[in-house]
Amino acid sequence: MSGDNFSFKMGLYNGIPIGLGYLSVAFAFGIFATNSGLGILESVFISMFNVTSAGQLAAVPIISSGGSVFELFLTEVVINSRYSLMSVSLSQKFGDSVRLRDRLIFGFMNTDEVFAVAVSKPASVSRKYMYGLIIAPFVGWTVGTLFGAVAGNILPDVLVSSLGIAIYGMFIAILMPEVRREKSTMLAVIVATALSCLFFYLPQLSKIQGGFAIIISSVLTSLVFALIRPIDNEEEESDV
Repeated sequence: MSGDNFSFKMGLYNGIPIGLGYLSVAFAFGIFATNSGLGILESVFISMFNVTSAGQLAAVPIISSGGSVFELFLTEVVINSRYSLMSVSLSQKFGDSVRLRDRLIFGFMNTDEVFAVAVSKPASVSRKYMYGLIIAPFVGWTVGTLFGAVAGNILPDVLVSSLGIAIYGMFIAILMPEVRREKSTMLAVIVATALSCLFFYLPQLSKIQGGFAIIISSVLTSLVFALIRPIDNEEEESDV
């Protein structure tokens, strides 16, 4: 079976469930962004040009607090570095019809869910299939943010604050299966949380801006557990 057997229509069909899922998550982000002081257009533009829930969630406090561009850049590099590895892996699934400019666009829209659907195909995928696959997620993420941003400006403050918690619940829901499966992940979460608390409560460390605190906590925790609890290659391959 060649990649050309996967059509644009099939890609669009496979991408609709992802887009519907993004709609609700992006709605929560839109509320979070406007609740943090950003405007509707600013919130929508962030989603249009990023499409990364974790990166956007970390970026909003830095932007709203007037953090530096360097701080924002480092934070996004640390949080989104996994996408570079995912893009390398995804590129191995592309058929001959995929050109360089197509790869750049697909790399931009290479979210966890898009990656999972594309690599699960039994053969290489065509450019038509990939364009179909990424349309619904992009629209869902952008439109969901718009709806959430608008709602954040017209709904009562009590309701907005309650809905704003939804995005944190989303990350907990994503994290919990891995925490239950792997004790190392649970320990890493505990250590990262403890470091974040130190940066928040200790007077000497609380002067460090939030973005740099995230960077230090993430990098330090990753380095420590890469040394003391490295993932065994054979174990990793068995989980794929």
